[in-house]
Amino acid sequence: MANVAVIGAGFSGLSAAAYLGAAGHEVHVFEKNSTAGGRARQLHTHNGYVFDMGPSWYWMPGVFESFFGDFGYKVSDLYQLQLLDPSFEVIYKNREKLSIPENYEKLRELFESVEKGSAARLDRFMEEARYKYEQGMENLVYMPGLSLTEFADISLIKGALRLQVFSSFSKHVRKFFRDPKLIALMEFPVLFLGAMPQDTPALYSLMNYAGLKLGTWYPHGGFGKIIESMVKVSEENGVSFHFNSAVTAISTEGNRVKGLEVDGKLTYFDAVVAAADYEHVENKLLPPQFKNYDSEYWKKKTFAPSCLIFYLGISKRLPELEHHTLFFDEDLFDHSVEIYKDPKWPTKPLFYVCCPSRTDDSVAPQGHENLFLLMPLAPGLEDREDLREKFFSVMMERLEKQTKTSIRPFLDYKQSYCVNDFVNDYNSFRGNAYGLANTLLQTAILKPKIRNRKLKNLFYAGQLTVPGPGVPPSLISGKIAAQQVINELKKQKNEVTV
Repeated sequence: MANVAVIGAGFSGLSAAAYLGAAGHEVHVFEKNSTAGGRARQLHTHNGYVFDMGPSWYWMPGVFESFFGDFGYKVSDLYQLQLLDPSFEVIYKNREKLSIPENYEKLRELFESVEKGSAARLDRFMEEARYKYEQGMENLVYMPGLSLTEFADISLIKGALRLQVFSSFSKHVRKFFRDPKLIALMEFPVLFLGAMPQDTPALYSLMNYAGLKLGTWYPHGGFGKIIESMVKVSEENGVSFHFNSAVTAISTEGNRVKGLEVDGKLTYFDAVVAAADYEHVENKLLPPQFKNYDSEYWKKKTFAPSCLIFYLGISKRLPELEHHTLFFDEDLFDHSVEIYKDPKWPTKPLFYVCCPSRTDDSVAPQGHENLFLLMPLAPGLEDREDLREKFFSVMMERLEKQTKTSIRPFLDYKQSYCVNDFVNDYNSFRGNAYGLANTLLQTAILKPKIRNRKLKNLFYAGQLTVPGPGVPPSLISGKIAAQQVINELKKQKNEVTV
């Protein structure tokens, strides 16, 4: 049995810890914050609101079932899932909206009502997306991305063209649909993948399949229930947690990690999984000679957006809102340019509203609503209180206009979260919220490596390495990293035996 440390208790760190514990190792998780969850922490207020601080879209349910299934559980043993119908609403210009049904036949009818002939084209689009999803989420996503030889499987080579890794997502969508509303609907997941649709591989139409065909779900109690379940699984497998315990340095000896410094004390470990921000680990915790990448590397990378978030408690019900609402009443291209090409606070922003109390009475006092407002913006921008308030007013004016109701006079709780908070709470590079952008040159083996090239027993997990950003990929990232650790420890043991 080896002594293994995990830095960070987000999704990838919890995943790695659980698998390492189940493999029989002594595992210690060090988390700088007071609770587990990382970006998926929850905010509990004194007056009865429970806010998911980050993720709110539960897609790809099979990934969660697979994770908990590895430890003998079904998701239903741990938390209650509800399939949302409608999945979400999209607000367009002139207050026009599309309500996206959970049922695929009804979705086809909706597409046909917007653009004649689009139902049949949606079928073809989804059939292609299904293939990408099955190949991507069942095969490619589990590869550690260490060598091209991982992709030498003949079936993958034959299917490479069908994956459309070298095609533009934007052009791909426009081959099937012409109506601006349908194009915006199909392109919206890309905004959170971290690149403009024009720069994102068409491979990622798998996200459309995940959201529109497999459904949008909600875990009652919020994403915090998933975190609680992962902590439970980890502790059942012997994992120990250390909260309010920021790692301040990684100590080395020869070509190996010797241990971690926490609160001025050095603790020795046989291996380490760094599930904290990759750039922070390399530039702040490691001796310079052991970094995989220098500061210039990170500066040249394309990062996914940061965001401005507001957690709002409202002392009345808002029946006009669905669980998820996308405000696409301004131009997606213009907002994307101001995130990726000409970074600035957006001129006419798109934004997203989540109202989980529409589905779950436990996240707000009786008769109240729980609102989560999110506006994507470029990472690294100046973050000031007056700018936060300016865009709070912009979003609320459009929200009140759309719902035809006054909301601000009923504010019962209000808390903002933005670039500076991502840096302070997560050591996030330039305050990014979603990791690296999923561009062609930052895909698969072109992502930052999951293991350190110079230290045999240091590994990385999370949204800045394979397979990429998002909750399901982070779960998988932890599993991949854990397997790499297990393989290395076995190798060490065999070398000692010989």
